[in-house]
Amino acid sequence: MLTKKPPVLQSFLSLVSRRASHLARQQYDVIVVGGGHAGTEAAAAAARVGAETLLVTQKTNTIGALSCNPSLGGVGKGHLVKEVDALDGLCGRAGDWAGIHFSILNRSKGPAVWGPRAQLDRQRYREFIQSELLSTPRLTVLEGSVEELLVTEPNPEEPGHHRVTGIHLANGSHPILASSVILTTGTFLSGSLFVGQTTSPGGRIGDAPSSAGLSHTLRERLGLRIGRLRTGTPPRIVKDTVDLSLTNLHPPDSHPTPFSFLNTHTRCKPEEQLPCYLTHTTPGVDRVVRESLHLNCHIQQDTKGPRYCPSIESRVLRFPGRRHQVWLEPEGLNSDLLYPQGLSMTMPPDVQLRLIREIPALHRAEIHTPGYGVQYDFVCPTQLSPALQVKSTQGLFLAGQINGTTGYEEAAAQGLWAGVNAARSALSMPPVALSRTESYIGVLIDDLVSRGVTEPYRMFTSRAEFRTSLRPDNADLRLTLKGFEEVRCVSSLRYQEAVRVRDGLQDALAALQTLTLSTHLWRKKLPDIGISESKSTILTGMDLLQYNNVSFEMLASVFPECLSPYMEFSQRLNIEAVYRPHCDLQKKEIERIQKEENMTLPQDIDYFSLPVSLSQEVREILDRVRPSTLGAATRLQGMTPAAVVNLLRYVQHTGQRGRRTHRNQPDQKEEREEELCARNASLPQ
Repeated sequence: MLTKKPPVLQSFLSLVSRRASHLARQQYDVIVVGGGHAGTEAAAAAARVGAETLLVTQKTNTIGALSCNPSLGGVGKGHLVKEVDALDGLCGRAGDWAGIHFSILNRSKGPAVWGPRAQLDRQRYREFIQSELLSTPRLTVLEGSVEELLVTEPNPEEPGHHRVTGIHLANGSHPILASSVILTTGTFLSGSLFVGQTTSPGGRIGDAPSSAGLSHTLRERLGLRIGRLRTGTPPRIVKDTVDLSLTNLHPPDSHPTPFSFLNTHTRCKPEEQLPCYLTHTTPGVDRVVRESLHLNCHIQQDTKGPRYCPSIESRVLRFPGRRHQVWLEPEGLNSDLLYPQGLSMTMPPDVQLRLIREIPALHRAEIHTPGYGVQYDFVCPTQLSPALQVKSTQGLFLAGQINGTTGYEEAAAQGLWAGVNAARSALSMPPVALSRTESYIGVLIDDLVSRGVTEPYRMFTSRAEFRTSLRPDNADLRLTLKGFEEVRCVSSLRYQEAVRVRDGLQDALAALQTLTLSTHLWRKKLPDIGISESKSTILTGMDLLQYNNVSFEMLASVFPECLSPYMEFSQRLNIEAVYRPHCDLQKKEIERIQKEENMTLPQDIDYFSLPVSLSQEVREILDRVRPSTLGAATRLQGMTPAAVVNLLRYVQHTGQRGRRTHRNQPDQKEEREEELCARNASLPQ
């Protein structure tokens, strides 16, 4: 199954509200500011939960645009795409529709750390996202620029010093009200563009800068701690001017693996996929970088940039004399441009041309669009709750690069979760959280709100403690059922498919367990497997599947009557067999962490007067971050084991005291109910 072809771009643009005066309403449940990866996932998720949602973006034709590299997924990032898809998000299906080069990274390692990845056709991806938004019920799109947030006094029954109730547009139209507002401003929040010694306001070349009023509201009115980060993008190169014979060709996988659990194949046929090309820098590249440093104001500043996707200037300065990889990636099936991954740069355009021509394959290359750098504001994410709501401000949620992350996948994951919780808040439902024991999205959010960032945050599999359980292949079983039954962001169609897969896998595992033979009989049926002659015991089919040279297909060929019905799950069963012993060993540790995460810490607690033994440093850390659970507190930098134990005792003590108090209150509750009934009885009917 593959999602049907999207309508043409013009039909989307024709149905978008261009001015606030054209809106059918001036009040919504949720307003999303920004139409990038975080914003589109947030808007779609909020609408799926049931909220009347408005997406406000400066240019409707850039909704779903791939601002930097034309790719999706990778190691760690691919896990996020699979999880967003499992929760009915957009980017996985968009990747299957727009992909032109599919590959599984890290395939030489275990399946738990495989990285599904695809090169994308920019136009196809944008069209798919816009088509999905167009067909989403309860979702309206408005073209406009947000001047500032509407801020009022808080609801005294909820924590927080302020309340956001809507937005003001820059065109001076009437305010638009909402119960929840999600900011997904990307690099546009007080963004500045850098090329050589030239600086101009903006978050992306060719787009207008965002209003300065939004940054002022966050910093001055709401009192949020704001930081500054930077990123950059490489020049786009004309493909016909590149000598590809001097590169190493890297073909895609012969059988593309879809991102989405709903798709069995991708739009791009295997034979239609395009290759990528690998080349390397030379000593001449180093020389050009060093000779032009005085012309490059972006690289001279102290603002932190992405550690794991640095500019070529940063690479040369950090690792002098090293030969660096440069991947030449296609930008679309019909595009005449190549994206040189690894050559992000901010020097003057003429120097950029000199630099790329120092690479043999690019010795006659022409630049279509020069590379540039961006600096932008972000909000320190320790000021957020696990629902991605600003702790001090009711009704305000943040997602994407505004929280200090980098990458489409990290933005999409945050956007979906912020959209879910903003909608639930607007509809008077309690917030929901994802544990780091059950998802990479949970790891991402917990890292942000518990530890904060000092540089743009990127997801890696090494960040997850339980990565043998959090695999790309089982994201649907981990999240889709919860997404439907608890979170309410998953369609019944996807839920039914996940239930079918779950039941099929359970039946297949049960069938494997019922296949019990002695090692002697197993050797007779499968003479090529490496069971030791000295080993004499009873083994199940599941035991056999844990051998390196045994596959489910092999077992099904020997026992077709009981295993052939489950052939569609063969790869998942092979993976499940490998990791089941490891997952069983981790269960106790997972249960411990989940128990700690269920111990909530009051947001209004005064850590400086807390009657427990805590150092002044620990009290300051707890007061600054205000973790929502004991589990989050244990992961704070600077928290000592002794401090965690003392805090645990305090939580347990106050919890028991609270339960004792609760048991002594039934009579008081009955008295209040009788008083309320008597008061209501005296009212005129």
